[in-house]
This record gives sequence, C-alpha cells and structure tokens, in this order.
Amino acid sequence: MPVTVVRFNLVEPAATPASLRARYQAALEMAAYADEHGITTVQTEEHHGVANNWLPSPFAFAGAVFGATRRIAVTVSAIIGPLHDPLRLAEEIAVLDLLSGGRLVTVAGIGYRPEEYALFDVEWKRRGKLQDELLETLLKAWTGEEFEYQGRTVRVTPRPFTDPHPLLLVGGSSQAAARRAARLGLPFFPSAHLPELEAYYKERLVEYGTDGWTMMPAAETPLLHIAEDPDAVWATHGEHFLHEARTYASWQSGDIRSAVKSAATDVTELRAEGVYRVLTPDECVAQGLDNLVLHPLAGGMPVVEGWRSLRLFCEDVLPRLDG
Repeated sequence: MPVTVVRFNLVEPAATPASLRARYQAALEMAAYADEHGITTVQTEEHHGVANNWLPSPFAFAGAVFGATRRIAVTVSAIIGPLHDPLRLAEEIAVLDLLSGGRLVTVAGIGYRPEEYALFDVEWKRRGKLQDELLETLLKAWTGEEFEYQGRTVRVTPRPFTDPHPLLLVGGSSQAAARRAARLGLPFFPSAHLPELEAYYKERLVEYGTDGWTMMPAAETPLLHIAEDPDAVWATHGEHFLHEARTYASWQSGDIRSAVKSAATDVTELRAEGVYRVLTPDECVAQGLDNLVLHPLAGGMPVVEGWRSLRLFCEDVLPRLDG
C-alpha cells in the first residue's frame, strides 16, 4: 500500500483572524476525516514571520491533530532546530509522544532563511553547532536521567512513551547533515531524492560504527490536488499553487535541493513542470506513486475546494490503491 500523506502549512495571504481561525478548524476536521479513511500521515512544517501566515507552531498544531484523531501519524518536516531551546523541545516532544501513543515524527533541519534566525536573535553562523547541541541534548534528555548541560546538572521529565525515544530524523541536503545523523545514530531525511548523499550517509555509519536508515523522497514527489475537472481547477485556483511555489523559490538559493523546488513564473509553466499536479481520480491511480502527498489547502486554497479534493481522494482514489 502506498504511503498517503495530507499536508498542511495553513498559508493564507491577506487573511483575517476570523478567516485563519476557519482555515485552522477546517484543517483539523480534514485530519480527522483523513484518519477515518486510512490516510497514513499528516505532514506539517515550520516557518516564521512570513507575510502569508505560514504555520510557525507545528507542535501546537500536531497536538490539536492528535486530539482529533486516533491512528494517523503527524510528521513535522521540518523543524528549524537551532531556533528551539533544547530542554523545552525535549519536554514538548515527550508530552506529544505520550498524548499520541507514539504517533509523532520529527525531522530536524537547520533551515535556509537567515531572517528567521534574525527574528529570534539566533546567530546564523552558529547554526551547525547549535543543531549538534540540540540533537545531543534531546537524546540525553529522553533517557530521564541526569546529565550535564551548559555547566549544570539537569533532568527532563516525563520520559516519552516511545522506547528508546520518539522518532527523530535529521533532515538536510548537505554532507554535514548526513554526517551529523550518522554520528548520532539517527535516521537521515534528505530534502530531495539524493542517492549520492544516501550513499555518503551509509559510509559514515560504518565510519562511526552506528546504525541508521534513510527516509528519502522518491524521484518524483509531486504535490497532488484531486478534481473531476483539472482544467477548471487550474484556471480558477492555479494562482494558489503558484503563490506557494513562488514563495518557496524566493527562499531557496541555487544550492538548496528540495523535492518541491519550482522554477515556474506563471501558472502555465507551473502546470507543465509537474511539481504541483491536479489530477482526476483515475489519473491519480494511474500515476503509480509510492508516496501520494495531497495538499488540499495549498497556497490559500479555498476551504470548499480543499474539501472537494480530499473527499475525492479518500472516496475514489484510496479504495483503488494496491493493498
């Protein structure tokens, strides 16, 4: 059975508090509906100070999803590790792990927007060192034992539900990220389909004498929207996909490698590119994808249209996927 994901970043340009409240509530209702229909994962992420209201608090959102669901996992992909206090983050993840019964997956990256570091007065040039400290501290904290932290003895409680600790992956597209994951014996989550980086990670596992595995995006990982009439959706709502694609593009320098990186400058180019795909249910089944990532509220998509896509996916695509 393919992995099925419903993604939420709660973007809404020119939102009001009331419209954002409605969007957040819709996302929770969609997560509950996805859970009832057997979707595998809710995926969310972290960005700060974005004019279009990109979700800045993925763990708060994850907690709300867990309260509305029974089985579905929540993957936070990714947090910007150096922006978090390590002890507070250890507590927060432990509590979510207990509340959810082990359904939280955290991917820790270091981000790629210096302005986010400036917002929190965190030094951009120290991000690698801060990431090392964060990951090392989380692993020590989740043992429930005392350990030395910044010159003092500390202990973090409660211990998580998951043994030995909640699922924590190191994200990134650099050799430094792969080395970090291997050194700590943590799984590696490349930000795109990067077989050469996976091979490098496996070599470092041997070097450090640690165990690990890779969760790598497939060569094609399109963001999907399901519709009876894709032409009509592109004509009416294509600007929402383009808004998100252009936002991502404005953040990413040439050396950033991402599974959802787009070079499109208009809706026509975006449709031809294939990063975002609007498909009929039949077309979606025929894609034969191992990972299906539905993005029902992409770029401020109207909630009504998001529901239409999600229902078509759950009612007319999921039953026909190979079990």
